[in-house]
Amino acid sequence: MGQLRTGSLESLRERNRLRVIDALRTRGAISRADIARQTGLSRSTVSSLVGDLQAAGLVVERVAESAAPASPQGGRPPVLVALDQSAGAVVGLDFGHDSLRVAIADLSYAILAETYAELEVDTAAHDALDTAARLVGELIEEAGVERDRVLAAGMGLPGPIERESGVVHSPILPSWVGLNPANEMEERLELPVHLDNDANVGALGESTFGVGRGTHVMAYLRLSAGIGAGLVINGRPFRGARGIAGEIGHVLVDPQGPICRCGNRGCLETFVAGPALCELLRRSHGPLTVHDLLRLAEEGDAGCQRVLADAGRVVGRAVADLCNYLNPDLVVVGGDLSVAGDVLLEPMREAVRRFAIPAAVEDVEIVAGTLGGRAELLGALALAGHESEDPLTIPVPNMSHPTGGGAR
Repeated sequence: MGQLRTGSLESLRERNRLRVIDALRTRGAISRADIARQTGLSRSTVSSLVGDLQAAGLVVERVAESAAPASPQGGRPPVLVALDQSAGAVVGLDFGHDSLRVAIADLSYAILAETYAELEVDTAAHDALDTAARLVGELIEEAGVERDRVLAAGMGLPGPIERESGVVHSPILPSWVGLNPANEMEERLELPVHLDNDANVGALGESTFGVGRGTHVMAYLRLSAGIGAGLVINGRPFRGARGIAGEIGHVLVDPQGPICRCGNRGCLETFVAGPALCELLRRSHGPLTVHDLLRLAEEGDAGCQRVLADAGRVVGRAVADLCNYLNPDLVVVGGDLSVAGDVLLEPMREAVRRFAIPAAVEDVEIVAGTLGGRAELLGALALAGHESEDPLTIPVPNMSHPTGGGAR
């Protein structure tokens, strides 16, 4: 009976500790009295819990910025407590098809260090993983973070991940088939690693730090060398039963169309991915990169603008179906092609207005993402926080855009 009572008290104290941590993460620097008011705990309980957090090196004291005294009779200004952001850090890994971005951030998600490397990902999985582990080690040293203070890593990969097993089965990433990338990185980093596909981490980035903050149902379209969608419902990623929800790039557009890398014919990706658009212009413009296509369109080239507008209409038809199924309040367009702006987005909106049911059209807004090419990297950082069991890492509502660092 005594053991049960002791266990119950410890469980209650831990729940109260989490309530105090939540108040600190939501409000930032706050007085003990305000913590008590927000949590409903007694002041003595709050003081005891804050003392425990201070002893663990998780909380620091600050004098209020205002120099006004605590009362009209004078006295010291109130002392505030805040989480010590140096008490922990998270790592983000964004694997592209031919590149890798890595960042380390503190618990406020301010980026402490960041780097970028061009490397072969699709056909050299083990080399890419080894490079990632080496870069993480270098960034931890550069940021001056103690290794045991790094709490978790988030990892985005450009292909579908089977949610239950964590194993890659897709031919899109030939050298990764049969691998469990999260386990592979955990062995190299000796950290908990949380894995998702690039569209899902991009969605998490925009919903946590970008234009999607505060939305209930958000879809993120990643329009680049591949086409994918990530879904976020009430701030949490929606992955489906096996983790392949959002594979909009493989929606059928033309059953007699080109062979897709997934093995089917006429997928959306074969018509509107960046390389496919460049190929349409080869006869009139010669060989182009996606960067060339976007630059020429911005300069007013009629052919490039036409190709992007047509792509917007084709994508918009698929987005209309998505709106009918999920009724999102926001569709965020990211990836390389999002730089085209309204040249791409306005035809997409027109297609949604034409093909989606009126009620779904009324509810949805279609906008370009605000994080650009960093959406997936910041989303990987957010993934590390969301999936970790440590409440110190969980991003809170209306968190500001991560700053600092910069790729070296």
